[in-house]
Amino acid sequence: MHADAALAAQIMQRIDALAAVSDEPGRLTRSYGSPAMRRANELVAGWMREAGMTVCTDAIGNLIGSYASANATAKSLLLGSHMDTVRDAGRFDGPLGVLTAIACVQKFHETGRRLPFAVEVIAFADEEGVRFHSTYLGSRSLVGTLGEAELQRVDLGGVTLSEAIRSFGGDPTCLKSCRRDPAKLLGYVEVHIEQGPVLQQKNLPVGVVSAIAGQTRIEAAFHGRAAHAGTTPMALREDALVAASRFIRDAEVIARRHPGLVVTAGQLEVRPGASNVVPGFVKLSLDVRHEDDAVRNEACELLAVTARFDAAHRRTELGWEIIQATRAVACCPKLTSLLREAAASHAADGEPMPSGAGHDAAALAAITPVGMLFVRCKDGISHHPGESVEEADVRVAISAMGRFLELLAARPA
Repeated sequence: MHADAALAAQIMQRIDALAAVSDEPGRLTRSYGSPAMRRANELVAGWMREAGMTVCTDAIGNLIGSYASANATAKSLLLGSHMDTVRDAGRFDGPLGVLTAIACVQKFHETGRRLPFAVEVIAFADEEGVRFHSTYLGSRSLVGTLGEAELQRVDLGGVTLSEAIRSFGGDPTCLKSCRRDPAKLLGYVEVHIEQGPVLQQKNLPVGVVSAIAGQTRIEAAFHGRAAHAGTTPMALREDALVAASRFIRDAEVIARRHPGLVVTAGQLEVRPGASNVVPGFVKLSLDVRHEDDAVRNEACELLAVTARFDAAHRRTELGWEIIQATRAVACCPKLTSLLREAAASHAADGEPMPSGAGHDAAALAAITPVGMLFVRCKDGISHHPGESVEEADVRVAISAMGRFLELLAARPA
């Protein structure tokens, strides 16, 4: 346990070092292919080597540290997370998973022990998708779902993804070389901050993830009639904002009636947007998430019916468009069971919890079993400079992951 405490302190120091590596002065922003990403990879590569790993970078820029098995034909267990950030980010989202994985390998290296499977720690080059608005570029390259058309995506400076890959030292013509053979993989396990308040509410340092929620993004438009605010009687108004507001209230009621369902109206556009004019048009975004696709799809149908009713009740017309739908990803029962067993002495309430956020594990589930371990973060704050994790909880994560690797080594089949 003393060794885990020292490793936790080391991780916190490394987190601080990485937080100082940014594309923007005064705040943490690290996007795909940037000079800051290059410097961060150089730091992490050095730490991987110190932990006994051989290090390489693939064709898109994922940094990979390999700790070989004594068995040359053994499968590989993938560990890790991402190194890119959102704009004005917190310091733990992504790097904590990479550094915890390195610390676990370091423990085995210091005792000279090899596992019956190879361990590969991957620092993915892009998960957030800030620069090219296409998430999971790093992990999708391992899956083989990064298409040729996406290489022509352009950032705000007019640089294509293909050009960015080259300037980052990669090769867009060799992305097929990143693809991993599912038959040679044992699975992928990711440590990540919860990005929510559940663990704090339960007073638990870590939690095991059951599934990564599916997501539906919807655009709803309420078409009414703009009118003079002083001369149009209330009973004769076709107020689009009142219709939209009623629907937002009803959407919250629907979410509360379905355990685990979250519904968010995050954007609102009101026209004409004048204080003395009855709003004639409102467009809003709706984000619907649940770990069970059947529940999510049923909820989306109910939301559509409710929106039509609310629109008609205020004599407005409804436009309803599904912008994006992403299926839920269930974590592997075996990996989840082993993670629960490993964390049991630190988290008495070991019931797996869903993740409402997306992760690299969601992409990799297409080719290999996945598991996730959450670490408590203060007040659930994430994607914000106030993101905070306690060193004691990092120590628990190291201990739990080390025990997980021991259990998996004893039951690899």
